[in-house]
Amino acid sequence: MQSNNPVFRRSEEFSRAGGNQTYAGYGDPSTWSTGQAGQGSEVAYGAPQAPVREDRMTVDTVVQKTAISLGVVVVAALATWILTPEVTEFSQASDLGPLIAATTIGSLGAFALSMVLSFKRVISPALVLVFAAVEGVALGGISKLFNVMYGDGVVQGAVIGTFAAFAGTLAVYKFFNIKVGAKFQRMVMAGVFGMIGLSLMELVLGAFGAEIGLFGVSGLGMLTAFAGLALGVFMLIMDFDFVEQGVANGLPERESWRAAFAMTVSLVWIYTNLLRILAYFSQD
Repeated sequence: MQSNNPVFRRSEEFSRAGGNQTYAGYGDPSTWSTGQAGQGSEVAYGAPQAPVREDRMTVDTVVQKTAISLGVVVVAALATWILTPEVTEFSQASDLGPLIAATTIGSLGAFALSMVLSFKRVISPALVLVFAAVEGVALGGISKLFNVMYGDGVVQGAVIGTFAAFAGTLAVYKFFNIKVGAKFQRMVMAGVFGMIGLSLMELVLGAFGAEIGLFGVSGLGMLTAFAGLALGVFMLIMDFDFVEQGVANGLPERESWRAAFAMTVSLVWIYTNLLRILAYFSQD
């Protein structure tokens, strides 16, 4: 079973066997326009033909769903930024409480929902939008904290850098006609799950006052930040490959939401690592 994103590998429709691509639950793609199960696309002259599927994934449907998902993230982030109390570098812990609570709850909620979505056999558009909203709450809180601690330019730079990374990765993917192989997928998947494991270890250690600083704004933290940025770019490449293969093989339109979910995750991954990198270099 292949997927569009190494963190959330759950597109049950897509599998490759011996070089021939089939889609579990939808039969042989060569029969979709003919209604002749398992007999390719050739039919006898005059034989009745089933109507061509109109609800297939296209580049347009992926763009639309991704734009909706990212739009929800942005709206939720802005709402969190505006509705939480204004804070300064010298604010008391009581003033920071609502902002930290929103960030923590949003982060944990987004992680939980991403796990649910990754294991759902059929992608749920409503759940993708809920995930995007909760992720937006987390990003709004994180961004506001970084804005207070490291200056106004950090957040704007991370936003611009994220979209530049998206555009640059897409251009490289198309210009060099990059092909995603099994070895590349395994490498990226191992790196991402390794990063998740390190972050969970850091979280547990931090709860006992033994934080290492792997994901902070420090010299050691920059190692994971640059590694995370590279992995985010690789995740985007896998997302683009999923979309290209899905469109070429006629996946149902509903799978456009899976692509939107994966690209949202990849862009958030890139944004948070860029935020840390820019914060590090903005320090005196």
